[in-house]
Amino acid sequence: MGQAFRKLFDSIFGNKEMRVVMLGLDAAGKTTILYKLHIGEVLSTVPTIGFNVEKVQYKNVMFTVWDVGGQEKLRPLWRHYFNNTDGLIYVVDSLDRERIGKAKAEFQAIINDPFMLNSVILVFANKQDMRGAMTPMEVCEGLGLYDLRNRVWHIQGTCALRGDGLYEGLDWLASTLKELQPSGRATSVGTSSS
Repeated sequence: MGQAFRKLFDSIFGNKEMRVVMLGLDAAGKTTILYKLHIGEVLSTVPTIGFNVEKVQYKNVMFTVWDVGGQEKLRPLWRHYFNNTDGLIYVVDSLDRERIGKAKAEFQAIINDPFMLNSVILVFANKQDMRGAMTPMEVCEGLGLYDLRNRVWHIQGTCALRGDGLYEGLDWLASTLKELQPSGRATSVGTSSS
């Protein structure tokens, strides 16, 4: 009875469940972001070996977020998390100018994978509080976002430690996924920078 009531409640009030994979190079801040969103706190973290998965409730959307380790030896495993993914959160260390080319190569490989072609893309340009960090526009250019065709994407400047920009990005992701859900998902181009 409880599950039937929950489904009825969700259908009346519009609650949705969305599967999101969060990827990016090592030390970009993925795990910090995940736990800031999940419990509202910054936890002391170590490099993720494997993955972390948490449910994050935001407004009336329940996100199941898969945070997968970003070390080079783990990146070939990322594709195992792509199936049935509604959205990609790609986290970039805005301070790491030396590896923006590598971040772009990995990003392009992800979004061009057949399982990810319909996924909505949210880029977190993280560590905006650090002196010398690339602006969201520079990260946009570095990843080649302006060249994307027929993809829905958004870039959001963030500071994971303070939580700056995280909920704005999640708000965009939630509203975009809800808009696209009934019609079959991402078919239009969306560009935005904050």
